Amino acid sequence: MLDRLASFSRSTTAWALLFASALIFEVVALYFQYAMGLEPCVMCIYQRTAVLGVLIAAFVGLCGTNHYVIRLVATAGWGVSAIWGWLLAREHLDMQTTTDPFAFTCAFEPNFPIPLHEWIPSFFAVTGSCSSIDWSFAGLSMPGWMEVIFAAYAIGFIIFAPVVVFKK
Repeated sequence: MLDRLASFSRSTTAWALLFASALIFEVVALYFQYAMGLEPCVMCIYQRTAVLGVLIAAFVGLCGTNHYVIRLVATAGWGVSAIWGWLLAREHLDMQTTTDPFAFTCAFEPNFPIPLHEWIPSFFAVTGSCSSIDWSFAGLSMPGWMEVIFAAYAIGFIIFAPVVVFKK
C-alpha cells in the first residue's frame, strides 16, 4: 500500500490533480467576485492566497516529480498552505457566526509583506465585509465550504507527506 502511495506521489497525475483543483477554486473565486458580484473581504483574500499557495506548490511538484528535494519542498508548501487556509476559514466562520459584534474585527486591506493589493487589485483588493453572508449552499456559507476544502487538502497532505518524506 505504501509503495503504491509513494509511486502515486511521484506521478504527474497526483500533482496535476492537486494543481487542477486549486486552479478551479481560484477561477470559481473570480467568478463569484466578477460574475456574481460577491465582494471579497480580507479573510476571503487571505483564503484565496492560501489556495494560490496550494496551486504554486502543486506546480512545483508537477515540475519536479522525479526529484526528491523538489517534491519535499512542494509537499511542505502544500501542507503549510492547506493548514493556514483551514485556520483562516475557521476564523472567518467564527466571525460570521458570533453573536458578539465586538468579538472580531475585519481589516480594510490585506496585510501582506509586499503590497499585492496595490500591484494586482483585481485579485487581492478587499471590497467586502467579513461578517456578511452573501452566499450559501447546502447550509454552509463561503468560509464553511472553504473550511471543508482546506480540510480535504490537509487530509491529503497528512496522507501523502510521510510517503514523500520517507519513501525516496
